[in-house]
This record gives sequence, structure tokens and C-alpha cells, in this order.
Amino acid sequence: MMMSVDDLTAFLAKEYPQLAESGDFVVDEVAPMSAKLRMRYDRRHLRPGGTISGPSMFTLADVGLYCAILGELGPVAMAVTTNLNINFLRMPGQRDLVAVCRLHKLGKRLAVGEASLVQAGPDGRETLVAHATATYSIPPRSSSGGAVI
Repeated sequence: MMMSVDDLTAFLAKEYPQLAESGDFVVDEVAPMSAKLRMRYDRRHLRPGGTISGPSMFTLADVGLYCAILGELGPVAMAVTTNLNINFLRMPGQRDLVAVCRLHKLGKRLAVGEASLVQAGPDGRETLVAHATATYSIPPRSSSGGAVI
């Protein structure tokens, strides 16, 4: 059951109200085995030196990949991150960041994917600022299709 952008937005607002209340994270797109999540620029995400912090970029990658998984499986709240590795490539400026997420494997128990964190420059060209790979554990599904909790 594929979830739409509106479905994902409503699900995140319900299950992760702390994320939704900030208004910083926006589901831009969901497609087969992929999703795009935008983190709106806010100075709360800055670290000393005026660049966006690693924890903020980590969150963007993690939530973006979670959205790609939910886009395929439907509202499975208990799909959890088991590993996420991130490489910080460039210091992002004080602008929105976008996680372009793609799933490589979506099995019964595990999902594996990657997130490319990109930022549009003043000239409109996108620059890759970080790259993450991640694995998620998917809870067993009941015979009716819902997750067993």
C-alpha cells in the first residue's frame, strides 16, 4: 500500500508530533522505492561556524529514508533504524537541505537505502553535502497485512 505525500505528512504529524510541530521537515515527494524530504532552514539547526549541524543532517537522512519505506509499506510505525552511516562532504550554507532517498532493498525483515543530502546554491545548482546509507528493521506483518506489535 503506497502512501502519498499527504498520507506521509499526516502520519508523521500523528506519530511524531515533535517533528511536525517544528515545521522544519516537509515531505516533498514520494515515488516507488524513493522519497524526498526537505529540511527548511532555521538557525536552530546551526552549529558554531554558521553551518548546519551534523545531528540535523542525520535526522534529515533518517526521516527521509523512513518516508521512502513507509511510502512502499504503508503506515508501519515500528520500522526502526538499525544502522545509519553518514559521510559529511561539504559544509552546507544557511539554506534548505533536501534528502533524496532511494531504497536498494525492501525485504520482509530489512530495508536498505541511501540518502543524498543536497543543497541548492545561489545559482540554483545543487551540491551534494552529505551521503548516508542505512538499514532498517521491519516488524513482522500479520496475515491481515498489519504489523505485529
